[in-house]
Amino acid sequence: MRNKQTTEFSCCIAVLLSLLCVNGFSQNPDNVTIIRPVEIYDVLQNPGMGFMTFQRFNGDDLNRSRWTEGFPIDYQEFDGDLTNKDYPATTIAYWRIYWKYLEPEKDKYRWDMLDKALETAKSRGQTLLLRIAPYGTGDERDVPDWYREMVGPNRDWKYNNPVNKWVVDPEDPRYAEYFGGFIRSMGERYDGHPDLEAVDLSIVGAWGEGAGSELLSQQAREALVDAYTESFRKTPIIALLMDKETNTYANSQIPVGWRVDCIGDLGFWADEQNGWTHMYDFYPQEIINAGVKDSWKTSPLSFEICGTFRNWKERQGYDRDDVRYIFNETLKWHMSSFNAKSSPVPEEWQDLVDDWLKKMGYRFVLRRFSYPDEVNRNGKFPFKSWWENKGVAPCYKDFTLALRLKSGSNVSVLPTDANIKEWLPGDNIYDNAVFVPGDLPAGTYDVQLAIVDRWKFEPRVKLAIEGRGNDGWYQLGQIKITE
Repeated sequence: MRNKQTTEFSCCIAVLLSLLCVNGFSQNPDNVTIIRPVEIYDVLQNPGMGFMTFQRFNGDDLNRSRWTEGFPIDYQEFDGDLTNKDYPATTIAYWRIYWKYLEPEKDKYRWDMLDKALETAKSRGQTLLLRIAPYGTGDERDVPDWYREMVGPNRDWKYNNPVNKWVVDPEDPRYAEYFGGFIRSMGERYDGHPDLEAVDLSIVGAWGEGAGSELLSQQAREALVDAYTESFRKTPIIALLMDKETNTYANSQIPVGWRVDCIGDLGFWADEQNGWTHMYDFYPQEIINAGVKDSWKTSPLSFEICGTFRNWKERQGYDRDDVRYIFNETLKWHMSSFNAKSSPVPEEWQDLVDDWLKKMGYRFVLRRFSYPDEVNRNGKFPFKSWWENKGVAPCYKDFTLALRLKSGSNVSVLPTDANIKEWLPGDNIYDNAVFVPGDLPAGTYDVQLAIVDRWKFEPRVKLAIEGRGNDGWYQLGQIKITE
């Protein structure tokens, strides 16, 4: 008897649901086109994310020996091939240059060096991520000669670690005046430059890595940080994870991203440091203690390898589980880009790197797009869209989601006001309407979509879906434009 009652109840529910649909409660209304794009699983090269070349551009020979960081750019002969052998394709070129080479004489700036670097990056399909380090180690990596003459030869200051000591006194107000002055001049010239990806906040320590920043007085700290945060309001700033006071102060001025430079240290120096490692004993704790756990929601995070992949394999003896663990930690911290120091990726780890690249940064999948079968010209074109960001971070670029109506020579690009910077990992809904121009001839048009730049409306972002044309626009369906 119980089985019979259950069956009768189920039948009643089914009849009720069918009656509701017949009486106008259908879930999908008539006269609406619904598109569900097919997802793809390729590695995508998109702006502001993925691997970067270091002291190199796309198409250059990889780094197989000594570092060249800090010195004026040594341009390799380019044969027209953008391929990076044994290394992923990239959209970012990362360069570090010492202050002394860009201001060899007081108030005389070598902007031509940066102009050429920006132009070269653009020609190789990249943007430029830049650090101006105040000094490194050794005489050839010192502060500018004119500044050394001004402040004297003393190189024994409060932070005197033999590896990355201070070589000038950051408490001397002339340091913030002159080094900070250079940064301000650079910001005045380059802030918002479309080919400048980001600028490292570099203030003290060898190579500008921030060693000893916790020893700064608040007055010196603020003067040095302000040189960046007051000068770069459009171009993102990325600060090394230095100390709580410095990172907190920087973020109190404007949203600032952060970087770490020893990703993969599971025991490089553990024998000498009582087992201490970056990956187990510093990064997980300091990200929280420095108050930067949620910075990824508004600002990019860029990480750097500890050693090289070859070092991981041959000297540290890492296996696939070690590599997978390291990669997963970086994704947990919401990284967007990675500096592998332009050193080759071992072939046996290439699949792990590919999987990593599919999650690093942003990865947009258009799940559903719907719109009316026809609309009037000089009228609204309403649409609904469901997106999934399958990456671990948003896109930090001021790109625009745009629709395009195309029929033969009749083409109209219709930009939307979607703020894709707010498309965090997971599902995102964007429903809106655009106006169809009154002078667009009536007829049947292809409906296409792309994420474009705001100047020329050229597609900039590859989506993880099928349908991309040779011009970068994605074909969705068709619509009828009426009088």
